[in-house]
Amino acid sequence: MTNAEREAATASALVDAAKAGDARAFDSLVKRYRKRIYALALHMTGSASEADDIAQEVFLKAYRALPQFEGRSQFFTWVYRMTVNRSLNSRRDRARRGEDTLDDPRLELAIAVDARGNPGREAELRQTYARLLRALDSLPIDMRTTVILVSLQGMSHGEAGVIQKVSDGTIAWRMHEARRRLHDAMAPEKLQRPRALSAELARLLTDAGLPILMPALKPRA
Repeated sequence: MTNAEREAATASALVDAAKAGDARAFDSLVKRYRKRIYALALHMTGSASEADDIAQEVFLKAYRALPQFEGRSQFFTWVYRMTVNRSLNSRRDRARRGEDTLDDPRLELAIAVDARGNPGREAELRQTYARLLRALDSLPIDMRTTVILVSLQGMSHGEAGVIQKVSDGTIAWRMHEARRRLHDAMAPEKLQRPRALSAELARLLTDAGLPILMPALKPRA
């Protein structure tokens, strides 16, 4: 049995127990998936407070709807789809109100990981990473959601396709086109002041499946 199969079997058993009235089983499901649900909502909304609210709402909705959950899809697919839909609605509502998030928590978290408290390095990274996030956020909503699910959440094309209700081929095309657009947006000739990326940020971008178009600094001894 693969890790994915074991994960699905464990979640299925917890769902069955929760439907039978075991509150601790549902608590286990929440603990198992909350971090990923919060991270997904954070990537999609760019707001820590909204992501926290969305995570709570999604699990409350899942708990109330659990008796009607027939298990035709995996539990995590079910709650992921709810999270995607709720996050999209949140962004649309904020756009209609003309509101914007001044401090992007995604940017601050990435800089905190990479800068390690070094003010000089923080200044070096802020412009480049902010530009990358703006490029990501400028992608068409379906394409951006695909990138978040595949590159940032580590899903397979098949899993992302189930959540977005499209084929594997559509997911593959979206990823190809997204990388092309991000590549164009981050092209060195479009940067006013090209700078070398630190090794930590280069690794972070690589792990996220995003393009690195500037040389990385050599790690410090």
